[in-house]
Parts: sequence; structure tokens; C-alpha cells
Amino acid sequence: MLVSVEVRAGISPGMDHLSFRIELAQQLRVDSVRASSAAGSGHPTSSMSAADLMAGLLDGHLRLDFDHPEDPRNDHLIFSKGHASPLYYSCLKAVGAIDDAELLTFREFGSRLEGHPTPVLPWVDVATGSLGQGLPIGVGLALTAQRLDRLPYRVWVLCGDSEMAEGSIWEALEHAGHEQLDNLIALIDVNRLGQTGQTMHGWDLDAYAARAYAAGWRVLQIDGHDPEQVEAALKDAESGDGRPVAVLAATKKGKGVAEVEDRPGFHGKPLVHPDEAIRELGGIRDLRVTCAKPTGDETPHVFEAPGGGLPAFEPGAAVATRKAYGEALRALGDRRGDVVALDGEVSNSTFSELFRDAHPARYFEMYIAEQQLVAAAIGMQVRGWVPFASTFAAFLSRAYDFIRMAAVSRANLRLMGSHAGVSIGEDGPSQMAMEDLAEFRAVHGSAVLYPCDGNQTVQLVAEMADRDGISYLRTTRGATPVIYEPGEEFPVGGSRMVRDGDDVTLVGAGITLHEALKAAETLAREDIQARVIDLYSIKPVDVDALRRAAAETGGLVTAEDHWPEGGLGEAVLSALAGTGAPVRVLAVRGMPGSGTPAELLGQAGIDAPAIALAAREMVAV
Repeated sequence: MLVSVEVRAGISPGMDHLSFRIELAQQLRVDSVRASSAAGSGHPTSSMSAADLMAGLLDGHLRLDFDHPEDPRNDHLIFSKGHASPLYYSCLKAVGAIDDAELLTFREFGSRLEGHPTPVLPWVDVATGSLGQGLPIGVGLALTAQRLDRLPYRVWVLCGDSEMAEGSIWEALEHAGHEQLDNLIALIDVNRLGQTGQTMHGWDLDAYAARAYAAGWRVLQIDGHDPEQVEAALKDAESGDGRPVAVLAATKKGKGVAEVEDRPGFHGKPLVHPDEAIRELGGIRDLRVTCAKPTGDETPHVFEAPGGGLPAFEPGAAVATRKAYGEALRALGDRRGDVVALDGEVSNSTFSELFRDAHPARYFEMYIAEQQLVAAAIGMQVRGWVPFASTFAAFLSRAYDFIRMAAVSRANLRLMGSHAGVSIGEDGPSQMAMEDLAEFRAVHGSAVLYPCDGNQTVQLVAEMADRDGISYLRTTRGATPVIYEPGEEFPVGGSRMVRDGDDVTLVGAGITLHEALKAAETLAREDIQARVIDLYSIKPVDVDALRRAAAETGGLVTAEDHWPEGGLGEAVLSALAGTGAPVRVLAVRGMPGSGTPAELLGQAGIDAPAIALAAREMVAV
């Protein structure tokens, strides 16, 4: 429903500063109502509660040149409560970044003003809307400012009180306090009402404050609708004392409109009577505010890169691909000053400790907080750094929502998951990632890579550094034979025919590639010639090579150290859809326990004897 009100507030050009702030806040409320009413959907009441906070921030505190959003000195503004997008877009109109006509395209097909903000807009760093993500990403940006860029910009994050129940928020509070990020300011809009009723703590600001204090934050409690208190808090927050700042603002949802103010049942709905609401708020305004521009001639810090070559392993040697990852990452750090590494307190298992020891200023220990691990990497890539984040593959599932939202953010993210599959051995199923290939294949635009030896790992790590989008490298715990020469190329989207044959094709990757090679040797002694394909790129998959194998041999046997759903086998089946080629998928189908890698591979039916048996059966048909 389009809003037809044409009443415009009569604002005196000579109004004092306080009056301007009040009127600007009312304009933000009115425009939030107008935008959501034009769309017929949206969250105006959640926007109205934070309008005074944003009016104060825009008028004198946010240092952001909207004409030059790429300026590295700019402050960063993240709407962690991304559903308050009508408020964000109203702010863009107030600073002149968009016009009124575009404001009223909110949520229209093809509009830049999507239901929740995304980087389609040049002023949006990351997509928000999945609650609990903005503050952890803000931690990553604040770390970037202090330790990488070494610039004095601030990171402002608008949070809602409902999302304060998210565990990721508390991971962020802990890490920001530990790192003493006094350039990070969380504006927490405590409006008491969530989607279905009152939040856990309502207006109990002390409950939030106690948690933030305990994490090492400085806390300011204010009436979020009192412009003088807002101004005092923002000014105080800018005076860094080594602690991040949480501004706890008590507000009312739907502030200024009696029909909806502090009343449940209006979350995520346009106002029923928008014309009357706009009149009650004083009518449409057309105020403009000019944000402070960053000053000084500082430029981002650049780390020296002394150079050097990539590591190389002798064919026939045994090396774990997780160790090859660490050595490749260290070498990349030597060659490139923009590469950074993060780890979740398992760097002696992922071997990112090799990077840490060589480049301590570019290494970030994120502890056992995988959501914050991934979020920090997302924040760092906003500023053009090249982050590699590593942990056990199974534990990345804790951060999966951040990973899928990173794709919405158009983020360039590189993740490594070690200790995948039953081949890790005695640790048992809690540590065995057997869902990760499916998880990452489902992410938009992702690359899913699974090297089988050290030299292949090195080349894929180097490729990941230059690849846009989200890249995932799956590594193996145990040492595997080096079968490729140093320097061989392995493009993303490719595969390698390791052994030729015309009777049957065996397809593996990582640990199962070596099992497939053993199976091929056994079959050769029986006069069965097996082609062996190393499908190191699970996504994008080499469709041409697989279809050629299907046409030239009697069928394909795939083997993977993963559940059958969504992994290597299904990638092959997808590539061969419509060809009628016979495919036998070997995968882990029963819940494993503890045992040696050989015992567990055998139990799962993905070792060399099982692959050879499946190939015999296929040839016999």
C-alpha cells in the first residue's frame, strides 16, 4: 500500500542542534513507515525504536564518506539487527546516498533495497538478517583496524535485544574484551519485545550489563529516546580506554505511534494505518545530514613479503595433507603480505602454527569459538585481506550459518577442515566430519577441494588465495604417499586421470584415491584394467572427464570417506545425469566407532578390497 500523506513538517532552518536531532529521528521513523507500507511488508516498529540512536550517530559521530565508500579510513556501520532495514535505508536517504524514489522501492523485485541489507549497496559491508552475526563480524573488522590496517576507524554495530540470546553474540563479547577492541561500539536497542512476546530480560539493562562487564566491556546505560543521553553516550564511547563499548539503550518498539508503541503483535508487519501514523509523527520531512568525513592522510599498513617458493615434497614420501596445508600457508605468507591466518585453538593439528610462528602479526587465535572464527575472517576480507581459517572439519558445522551468509555477503573466504572421515581413526565419530562435503557443496558459488597428496595440497592452497567466493579444503589426518611431482597444476574444477584403463573407472579423492589405486593394482593382476580418476575438485566437478570415462569404460565406482548423501558420489551422479551410465557409490553408511584407520575404512566398505569387489561386480554385469 503506497502512503498518500503529503504533510511536510515545517522545520526552521535556524533550529538548534537538539531540535535537529529530534526532527531527524522523526524523519527516520516516518520514512521507515513509508518504505514498509509501500512494500506491504517489513519491520517498521523495530526500526522506529532505534531511530534516536541512529540520528545521533549520523549527526556528528559516524565518520563515513558516503561518496567514497571505498575509503579505507571510513568508519564501518553494521546493522546486526538486519530486519531493521527500513531504518538503514532511511538513513541512506538522510545522508543523500539514495533518493526518496529509491527508498519507496523497498523489497521490490530488482531493487537494491532488499528485505535485509546486502552488499549490493556499496555502503553495506556484509549481509545481515540472520541474527547474531553482525557483532562477531564487527569484531573481525575491529581486529583488522587495530592489527592489520592499523587505522583509527571505528566499527559501529546496531544490535537488537532479541539477538543477545545468540551464543555467537557472547563469543563476540568474549573475544572483543580479550583483545581490548576499544574501536568497537555496540549500540544495543533494548526495546523489550521480540517477534512473539517479551525478550528474556525485557528492559533489565543490568542483566545485559553484567554479562558485558564480565567479558571486559565498558557499559553505558541510557534512555534511548533521550537525545541528550544518546549524545553523551556516543561521545563517551569515542573516548577509548582499552575496552569495547556497549551502549545499552532502553527503547520502545514502534516509538511515537500510539497504535503500535510498546505493544506486542506488530513485529514484522507494516502499520495498519500508515497515514495516521505519519501525521502523529509530525509528517514527512526532507532533512539532510552530512556525516563527518574521515580525516588525516593515513593509509592501510602493508606487511613486507620477502618472497620465496612454495614447498615441494618428493614423490614416494609420506606426508599428511593437513601438514602440507600448514607449510603452503606459511609459504604464501612469505610471498604475500595480504594473507592472514586464523585458527580455533587446534593449530598444532591443522598446522596453521607454521604460519603463526613465521608471521605472528598476521595470525589470529580465535579459541574454541568457531562462529567467531568464521565471522572474524568475514570481517577481515571486507577490507581486502586474504584470510584462511582452519579447524577440525566437524567443528565448522557450528559456524555453518555464518558460512552460508558469507555467500550472501559475496565474501571471499578460505576455510580448511582437517580430521575428516573415518580415516582419522581412534578418536571416534564425534571428531569425524562426514557431512562437510555436502555442507559446502550446498553453499552458493563454493569450491570444494579434497587433495590426496602434499604437492596437490600446496597448489590448491595457492589457488584458493586468488579465488573469489568461498573455498573449502578438506584435509586428511594421516600421512599419504606423494604421487604428484612438485609444481604440477591442479585447477579448481579439474580432475586427474592417475591410471588409464577401459574396463571400469574408479573415482576417489583424498584418502580413497589411494585406496582406488591399490584396488586398480589388484584388478590388473586379474586382467581387469581400471581407470582411476582423482576427483580432487568435488565442486565444481569435472563433468567432461567423468562423462568421457562413462563413455569409454563399463561404468564407474566411486569411493568416499563421507556419508553417501551430498558427497563425492552424488557429485558424480549429478555430472552423469541423463547418460544412463552405471555408477556404484561406496560411502560410509553405518555409524563408526573407534579403531585404526585401516579397520574403519574396511568396516565402512571404502577400502581397496571393497572397491575392487565393486569393480568386479560391475565388470561381470
